[in-house]
Amino acid sequence: MIVGEHSRDTDHDVNPVRSKELSNMRAAGKDENVKLSSPRLMILEEAIGYVASDELIEVTANTIRLRKIYLDVNKSKAMSKRMKD
Repeated sequence: MIVGEHSRDTDHDVNPVRSKELSNMRAAGKDENVKLSSPRLMILEEAIGYVASDELIEVTANTIRLRKIYLDVNKSKAMSKRMKD
């Protein structure tokens, strides 16, 4: 699933369902200040222009979603290398 946008062309692998590890170690940055922006609502034409070569558009009666073709991280990396060759 596509959950965010990166400022560069590379993709980051994230698991939004996995909870943060709680430890007693203090970090320099506080996670309490994380502010998420609202999701970008797109019409079908905008989604077609935005989608990359390794992504799909799912259209249902209520929503338009962007997702990766290969949901497995390892398979996605292998296929992207194969597409470059």
